[in-house]
Order: sequence, then C-alpha cells, then structure tokens
Amino acid sequence: MIAAQTRSLAQEFQPEGQLAKAIWYVSLALAGTALMTLAAKTKVDMVFVNVTLQTFAVFAISAAYGSRLAVATMALYLFEGALGMPVFTGTPEKGIGLAYMVGPTGGYLLGFVVAAWIIGLASDRGFARNPIVLGLAMLAGEIVILAMGFLWMAYLFGVEQAFTYGVGPFIVADILKLALAAAAVSAVGSVFKRR
Repeated sequence: MIAAQTRSLAQEFQPEGQLAKAIWYVSLALAGTALMTLAAKTKVDMVFVNVTLQTFAVFAISAAYGSRLAVATMALYLFEGALGMPVFTGTPEKGIGLAYMVGPTGGYLLGFVVAAWIIGLASDRGFARNPIVLGLAMLAGEIVILAMGFLWMAYLFGVEQAFTYGVGPFIVADILKLALAAAAVSAVGSVFKRR
C-alpha cells in the first residue's frame, strides 16, 4: 500500500497568514496561465496539426498545484482567451476570443480543466512525489483531453477526420510529455521537502 500525504506542493510551500496565502495562490495562478501561454506558443509544425507543450504544462501545473488551484488556473487561462488575449496556439493569426474557442480546439481546451481536476486530486492526496501514481493520473487526464477533443472535432468534421487529425498525431508525443512531467514534478517534490 502506498502511503499518502494530503498536501499538494503548492500547499506545502504556502506562506503563513491569510493575505500572504492569497497573494501566493493568485501569483501561482497567474504564473500558471503564463506557462500555459508559453507552452501554447512552443510548437512543432507537422503536416496538418501542431504539437505544442500545452499538455506538458497542464500535467505539471496540476500535479504541483492540486485540484482546486489547478482548475482555477485552467479556468483563468480560458477566461483570458475568451477576453481576446492571444494566449492560445495560433492566436491571434487564427482568431481570438470565443470564436477561436468554439473552433477545432474547443474540446481540448475544456479537457484541460477536467484533466487538471483529475491530476490535481492525485496531488491533493500526496502523490506528487510518486511518479507511478502521478503518471497514471496524468494518463487518465490525457485520455480525457483526447476524448473531449475528439468528440468536439467529430461533431465539427466527422469521426474519421477527428481521429486522423485530432487524436492519432498526438498520442506518442503526449505520452512522452506525460512521462517527463511525472518525473519532473516527482523529482522537484522530493528535493524540496516541507520546511
């Protein structure tokens, strides 16, 4: 049986005092949305799709932040995009705001929120230092992201195109990002133990 603690890494390093905690969590959420934006802009152009570092960022942020802060961070990221800020892949070139969000990537964007909750729950239960359990939670999150992306693309373009362009090209790259994120967060959690 795996012994679990009950704190995410973000909770372990939070400062004392209500105001300091509020500033800490707001700062983490803003840093998380900045990381998501940077990850969205870091891409490898393939023939029909772009592979970005967004899922890596979702995995790492969720594992470090825990469920509530991770979901809040992803919701803030989507809110920034809905306001027209160019935070998504291909923005502003491919559009901005809600018009972009209901396009082909809409399902993936919502999937980020659900995946953040799943992975964050593992962190909440103290598994941020266990790469195996964390990796399994990330795999569940990855399945949700791909499933939600596939369903939305299938609605827009049909099942065959949704799988060909919305799932197939991402599987191998996302598994590698998942493994790297699980190893990185677990290593950081082990090095920086509670003060």
